[in-house]
Amino acid sequence: MAAGGLMWLAAALGPVFAAPRYRPDWASLDARPLPPWFDQAKVGVFVHWGVFSVPAWGSEWFWWHWQGEHRADYERFVQRRYPPDTTYADFAPRFTARDFQPREWAQLFQRAGARYVVLTTKHHEGFTNWGSPVSWNWNSLDTGPHRDLVGELGQALRESNIRYGLYHSLLEWFNPLYLADKESGFKTQNFVLKKTMPELYDLVLKYKPDLIWSDGDWEAPESYWNSTSFLAWLYNDSPVKDTVVVNDRWCNNCSCRHGGYYNCADKYKPGTLPAHKWEMCSSIDKLSWGYRSNMNIAELMDEASIIEELVQTVSFGGNYLLNVGPTKEGVIVPIFQERLLALGRWLDTNGEAIYESKPWRVQMENSTDMVWYTSKGPVVYAIFLIWPLNNVLELSSPAPSPATQVTMLGFAGTLKWQKSPGKGLLITLPYMLPSPLPPQSGWAVKLEGVK
Repeated sequence: MAAGGLMWLAAALGPVFAAPRYRPDWASLDARPLPPWFDQAKVGVFVHWGVFSVPAWGSEWFWWHWQGEHRADYERFVQRRYPPDTTYADFAPRFTARDFQPREWAQLFQRAGARYVVLTTKHHEGFTNWGSPVSWNWNSLDTGPHRDLVGELGQALRESNIRYGLYHSLLEWFNPLYLADKESGFKTQNFVLKKTMPELYDLVLKYKPDLIWSDGDWEAPESYWNSTSFLAWLYNDSPVKDTVVVNDRWCNNCSCRHGGYYNCADKYKPGTLPAHKWEMCSSIDKLSWGYRSNMNIAELMDEASIIEELVQTVSFGGNYLLNVGPTKEGVIVPIFQERLLALGRWLDTNGEAIYESKPWRVQMENSTDMVWYTSKGPVVYAIFLIWPLNNVLELSSPAPSPATQVTMLGFAGTLKWQKSPGKGLLITLPYMLPSPLPPQSGWAVKLEGVK
């Protein structure tokens, strides 16, 4: 009787303890707490890969610049390099992914310090990197690689304990269904109902992603995209409802306002501490997200620039998503590998100041944008990007106490410090031997017992 009574009570109280059901409106969806893994991760790698990797020229917007805008430089490029009457679809068989080794990619991303990786499953060209059931003959199983690129990379990343994000473009530049909906002023939804939404549901059910990086939202309102209905299902009933994270590109006025975390704009730099969790996406190739065969070294980010962006982003509470574009064969070219490995080496030493950190009460020193702060509980990290000439680091923001202890990540022992004549403290750094090589970029001191 008592046991039966308890069962009845549990049944009666069950809904009280059940997770909340989210409604398909922004007020409800925006109230969902962000799963904590994302803020803790801090560092991710973005991968732009598709049929645009075949011409490998200009950018991943090749098709649009060529046949949407009819730019003369793109038309000239095709005339000089391809047979007459070449169409964009003719590039697909050349997207071979012949040298794609997903486990090698996963090992590279792990050595780069990435805690998550985001792959383009479908860019604005509409070609899907998996066997989409609604993208007949325009997917990586039917043509080109004849492989499930999304699935293969996902398996390798999971084996390496790296979270998996799927980039997906809502729009497709030249899909006839989309163009007809656009012609109607987005009053019809044939493209959404027959193409883009079935693909999103398929991606979630098939690959169970940790993150959905939506894009291609800017031309149409939420009422067209059915974004809120999809997100309500994702948060309530999908197999990843408790762990999945999404960004803010779900309608033409969603960016920086609705969704999960905010991207706001490509390469976004807020300048002050935002109130909402955000992510900066950046690209090693400063001119393109997709691979360009004619890039030169001056157009690429160097190690110092990458570390500076990472440090500024994390100090302002953001995540840093750094992009590489593989070749059509599936090779991440050595210069991109070198940049990723340099980032990884820096994080091997200084990751304690990055991963799982929180913004401090001050994000940067007022006098300079070369000293940035992060924190973990009572511990404060000061990351300085230029080594001071006199080997003395002056920090005006932290208030020291008699119990203050200063150490430097990557160096054994404590560092001597004294109160600054003004405010803050002066830290005597380890002596650096003169070197003909430029020093590494960025060092972190750990401050305990400061306010």
